[in-house]
Amino acid sequence: MRMSDYRGVADLVAAEIAAGRLGPGDRLPPQRDFAYARGIAVSTASRVYAELARRGLVTGEVGRGTYVRSDLGAPQAMQSEPPPAALDLQRTHSTLPEQESALAEVLGVLARNGAMGTALNQYGPAGTPRARSAAARFLAVDGFSPDPDGILFTGNGRQALAAALAALALPGERIGCEPLTYPAVKGIASRLGIALVPLALDAEGVRPEAILAAHRAAPLSGLYLQPTLHSPLGLTMGPSRRREIASVLAATGLMAIEDGVYSFLADAVPLAACAPDRTILVDSLSKRVMPGLTLGLIASPRDWTDRLAASVRQGGWSATGVPLAAGVQWMSDGTAARLALVKRADARARQAIARAGLAGLQVGGDPAAYHLWLTLPESWRAEAFATAALRQGVALTAAPAFAVHPGHAPNAVRLALAAPSRDDLARALAILRRLALGGDEAVTD
Repeated sequence: MRMSDYRGVADLVAAEIAAGRLGPGDRLPPQRDFAYARGIAVSTASRVYAELARRGLVTGEVGRGTYVRSDLGAPQAMQSEPPPAALDLQRTHSTLPEQESALAEVLGVLARNGAMGTALNQYGPAGTPRARSAAARFLAVDGFSPDPDGILFTGNGRQALAAALAALALPGERIGCEPLTYPAVKGIASRLGIALVPLALDAEGVRPEAILAAHRAAPLSGLYLQPTLHSPLGLTMGPSRRREIASVLAATGLMAIEDGVYSFLADAVPLAACAPDRTILVDSLSKRVMPGLTLGLIASPRDWTDRLAASVRQGGWSATGVPLAAGVQWMSDGTAARLALVKRADARARQAIARAGLAGLQVGGDPAAYHLWLTLPESWRAEAFATAALRQGVALTAAPAFAVHPGHAPNAVRLALAAPSRDDLARALAILRRLALGGDEAVTD
């Protein structure tokens, strides 16, 4: 084996991990030291570390090094499902008492007005004219009114994102995004063979000059952005930043996928209002209404509608009849808007509980969001903290799950506040605060 073959070197390190010579939590040497010890170039060492991360064997944290994963025995999903017994601070779906009655009511309405038979039909990506009109009215805000002929429907928001990514980029092409992004998008891009390119950001999100620099370095095929209540960081672009991004889209001819699933919690005008011909807005009813009977929404520029519809059909992502009928009813009769207002108040109340419960720790994010960002003390590494929390019954998501590039994750965790009862949330936060401030399982370098 040539030692310049980075995959072969990665195989050797993987064998050391499998044999137990490198154990969970062990720190790998800095890449320059690793290169010297193995007789390879530093650039090859960098590729070795990236390959080990791709295989799910190691994880990296900015300024802290690369470590053998602490959860090598667990399935290597981008975002693992929390165990049933855990206090769930991973999922961002809220469950409120009003949702159960909304479900019962909509099924009753469909049965009473004779729409249940129609709901059992199969539909294409464009649904029905009534559905498109209802969705366009529902997504409209001051300054933005989508074209009903550009509305498409999928089974859920993830499918809408997958369809949009597949429409924008071919395998091997590049999509720019925030350096910390939605883990499902990382998985979708990997399946589609699309390379995600992290773009530098500041307190308002992606910087326009970062888009231009990445596009000059090697052409991008589009962007995936979370302009409102970005997960995990909670950032929201201001109006001037959205206009700057729109100018970049116009100058480069790039298209942007705007992930608007958290927009119901804030009053920001969508990026699509600033760049209507260059933005594909994706939303869903899973967080606004409920995850169990949801609907994905795409608001497309007219020139892109046929291409996106073909992508939805080819992926098998079209919405089915019952969720489509229920979603149209909820959007039309005010149920979705009413639940959004209730959830706005609920999110702010949970943020207040969280910030009080984590007093003395470094907490970031927006008080309107259903998630916050906890930067950990130096005595902890993010994945070790997540493992220790899970042993005490609290499931959360460590920063590496969001990082586009291995080794570029801050030492932090995201806490989703939506799922547990408020009492359980307070209990989970007390456990996390005790761990973070010097619980007996703290891990030092």
